[in-house]
Amino acid sequence: MREFEKPKILISRCIEHKACRYDGSKIKSDFVKKLKKHVDFITVCPEMQIGLPVPRESLRLVEHKDSIKFVFSKSGEDKTKDMLDFSNEFLNKTKEKENLHGIILKGRSPSCGIKDVKVYKTHGKAMALPKKERGLFGKAAIDIFENTPIEDEGRLTNYNIREHFLTRIYALADFSKIKKKKTFKSLVKFHSDNKYLLMSYSQTNLKTLGKLVANHEKKKIKEVLDEYEIYLNKALKTRANSARNMNMLLHLMGYFSKELNKDEKAFFLDTLQDYRNKKAPLSVPLNIIYSWVKRFDEPYLKTQTIFNPYPKELLDIMDSGKTV
Repeated sequence: MREFEKPKILISRCIEHKACRYDGSKIKSDFVKKLKKHVDFITVCPEMQIGLPVPRESLRLVEHKDSIKFVFSKSGEDKTKDMLDFSNEFLNKTKEKENLHGIILKGRSPSCGIKDVKVYKTHGKAMALPKKERGLFGKAAIDIFENTPIEDEGRLTNYNIREHFLTRIYALADFSKIKKKKTFKSLVKFHSDNKYLLMSYSQTNLKTLGKLVANHEKKKIKEVLDEYEIYLNKALKTRANSARNMNMLLHLMGYFSKELNKDEKAFFLDTLQDYRNKKAPLSVPLNIIYSWVKRFDEPYLKTQTIFNPYPKELLDIMDSGKTV
């Protein structure tokens, strides 16, 4: 059974941790609540950490000439410099000290939002403009942690986005262990175990990663690990799609082409068509293949992370029903 490294996740403190929103409330998230046992959270409330109390006057983004200001909604007092200074200092220090594997921020917040934050023409009674921005802290997080999975709690109610986020944070947490070991043996094992997971994301980057692991140029392990991390992030950033998954599944089926009878092959190929036509989730053909792994005792496939990319306790087929 796969042992999982605990990912380290930076999270807005108001999400299932502390009642620190402007109105003294806390954000509920079933996903974050469930995640608490399986990750190490580092919490942050940028608004409190620039000295604002709870409760407090709400803040908003205001368009000012060619820039965006972060101001109190009623009084208009400008807190832009305070938030920018804190965001850059905190996030850069965190990047130096912590090996973050993911970030979850409060959606649509003028400080933490990563997209779709309302922008107003002025403070006071004013209509929102027909444009959206990122919150100041959220934008800084995206800029500074360019390779780190970053989502908000609202987007994580979407099944596909949640699956992608979980897969990435656990793959990156596993790779952190490889970076600590600094051995070619551990890197080869990591690459081997993640072969079909990476194939489902990017076959091009998988080939590049394979060449790095082969190390025909005889580079030192640190150099190889640094390069490997770059292309690992590139691969995992790409959203899996049905075409790449179909290719990956057919590769897996190839291991059993001699053992399966005609009816079994036909049933599996019909299931693939159901998956392609969005009548079955990816887990259905994957579970069929995994049953063959057990039945025929296929050693190489037993350790493939594609069958178990994150703890099963976090599996949740509920979906917001929104395309985000």
